[in-house]
Amino acid sequence: MTTAPPVPLRFGYGTNGFGDHTLDDALTVLADLGYEGVALTLDPRHLDPFGDDLPARLRRLAARLDRLGLTVVIETGGRYVLDPWRKHQPVLMSDEGAGRRVDLLLRAVRIAAELGAQAMSFWSGTPDPRTPEALVWDRLLAGCDTVAEAAGRAGVPLGFEPEPGMFIDTLDAYDELCRRLGGPDALGLTLDIGHCRCLEPQPVADCVRRVADRLVNVQIEDMRRGTHEHLEFGTGEIDFPPVLAALSDSGYRGLVGVELPRHSHAAVTVARDSLAFLRAARDRAAAGRTEAAA
Repeated sequence: MTTAPPVPLRFGYGTNGFGDHTLDDALTVLADLGYEGVALTLDPRHLDPFGDDLPARLRRLAARLDRLGLTVVIETGGRYVLDPWRKHQPVLMSDEGAGRRVDLLLRAVRIAAELGAQAMSFWSGTPDPRTPEALVWDRLLAGCDTVAEAAGRAGVPLGFEPEPGMFIDTLDAYDELCRRLGGPDALGLTLDIGHCRCLEPQPVADCVRRVADRLVNVQIEDMRRGTHEHLEFGTGEIDFPPVLAALSDSGYRGLVGVELPRHSHAAVTVARDSLAFLRAARDRAAAGRTEAAA
């Protein structure tokens, strides 16, 4: 039996960790540091999905990404994009405003198509606890169907992210969502490595292997069991070489994007240290593979 060779991993960084930089400056820093891609969160600071100048900005941005050699993923988790008073609201299951969330996600699909993005990533959000669960599911499924149809027409892979504290929070819940949508391939998966340590019962590397055939986007940071706090590498509980080995061995070819949204105050230093950590962990994973084969 022939085993496929491991796939080289490509590291990116999220713009939500560069909140004090302009988008142009953030892209320049990340390319100069050696990152191969960027996870671009749509928000008024970096790329306003509702801006009157959006078409022109997208043309300039596509050209700049090409010049810098950066792959892009479109992220839609901006905190106050739709409501300046309520973080992440409204959501797909809201009593009022669900259509505004759908509109944002459709705009994100179009932006992803214009930029040739690897994927567009989104999550369920948190419904009003007074909303009956059956209605929550109905609204979530309707919203996902609408977005998936548009993404299919545009040729944009969708990555649905289970998020701690949200309605779809675990891989089991993601599986149930896909089942209700009509099958396991209904939505691709955005896998946050830290979230696996936070909530999933199995080891993080096993989580990667469990969903390898549905991965379209990977986010990465350190984290501790039971606490949803994105931590710098080496300050949490994750053993990264086995996780990176699992990603590489699975054949995943997309970006592995650092997700540290509360570190803009030290963005350059954190981005530099993160890449050095991930490269060293990748090298240890490769060395371990070589030793195992000897």
